[in-house]
Amino acid sequence: MPDSHKFSFLAVTNSKRPTDLMPYLPLTLVRGGKSIDVLGLVDSGASINVLPYRIGLELGAVWEEQTTFFELSGNLANYEARGLLLTAKVADFPAVNLAFGWTKAEDVPLILGQTNFFLEFDVCFYRSQNEFEIKAR
Repeated sequence: MPDSHKFSFLAVTNSKRPTDLMPYLPLTLVRGGKSIDVLGLVDSGASINVLPYRIGLELGAVWEEQTTFFELSGNLANYEARGLLLTAKVADFPAVNLAFGWTKAEDVPLILGQTNFFLEFDVCFYRSQNEFEIKAR
């Protein structure tokens, strides 16, 4: 198992400017027997992890069965969110459980925030080098 792993910043898919590079992390999300490979925006300013609606559906989650409710803020404040616990696999690190605010918003990236991504991993951003480093706790 590695002590740390570096990742390159990735270009924003809907942008034409080369300076629009963001810290997107490739990871695999698992729920039950289903898994999906995704890119998550590593966002130290986000309070919680946010999961777009379609990804939750692809993992077999049922909206009406989720009984924990979240209030989102910022540009997601108008959307309802419900709690969803998933297993996440990042690089060669051991799998971790991540709690998400699963939102019905469609035009939002998967966001990895303070609760609880940053409680499971230490992150160091090297923006001038277009890289970020992840270390398991």
